[in-house]
Amino acid sequence: MSILVNRETRVLVQGITGKEGQFHTQQCIAYGTKVVAGVTPGKGGQKMDGVPVFNTVQEARNQTGANASMILVPPPFAADAILESIDAEVEVIVCITEGVPVMDMLRVKNYLATKPTIRLIGPNCPGIITPGECKIGIMPGAIHTPGGPVGVVSRSGTLTYEVVHQLTQVGLGQTTCVGIGGDPVNGTGFIDCLKAFNEDPATKAVVMVGEIGGNAEEQASAWIKAYMKKPVVGFIAGLTAPPGRRMGHAGAIVSGGQGTASAKIESMQQCGIYVCKDLGSLGKLCKEVFT
Repeated sequence: MSILVNRETRVLVQGITGKEGQFHTQQCIAYGTKVVAGVTPGKGGQKMDGVPVFNTVQEARNQTGANASMILVPPPFAADAILESIDAEVEVIVCITEGVPVMDMLRVKNYLATKPTIRLIGPNCPGIITPGECKIGIMPGAIHTPGGPVGVVSRSGTLTYEVVHQLTQVGLGQTTCVGIGGDPVNGTGFIDCLKAFNEDPATKAVVMVGEIGGNAEEQASAWIKAYMKKPVVGFIAGLTAPPGRRMGHAGAIVSGGQGTASAKIESMQQCGIYVCKDLGSLGKLCKEVFT
């Protein structure tokens, strides 16, 4: 079992003919993902590495049965690409693009609220992977281990890879790993993923990786305390970040004394989450807690 994607997922790639689109499509195909279509306006009828290219998402969906999309288009066009997939009723939309304007994402978020059956992951995220079955994104597939029992949800891309690598090293496979992205406005949040992991019989435990800025981690902690049936290990990046300075992600900024790492860690601990303060020992802690 897994959440959101599996070996039956059929993927279309928006921006497949670009440099990044072509490279990451090749990587996804090599991993075993069913990439059935690409979309680049004006290039319909062509093929990219054997994948048929269409002018519109609707056309690609109608002809190939694609039910997920990976978006690798420049920031000014990313919101429109998301909206096009929403209109075509693509079930899982993964937007990798970084630097999407916040105002554009507010427009997307409002429209997405009217489409409860559609799930957007990102933007500014590494994507989602169910190890051994389906990879939609830019994460290195080789570090992941199929077969569970750990689900991973993270705001940080590179920290997702570090966590997964450590889990693999201590012999803990993963059910699904979701990078929700570090922008202040995104599609899928911690609680969305936690709910799905809570209901997934194959997921026995969860690792949640947060960072400074906003209050998503505090809200997720409260939800875990109230509803989560499975153990959760948490990590917060940015413990030494100075207040008022943006650290990497657009959403990772502490302002007015809120969104600090220490406040998030305290909230996690109060809600029964096993907090790891030293990233290098996360795998060891997970092994102790989960087995």
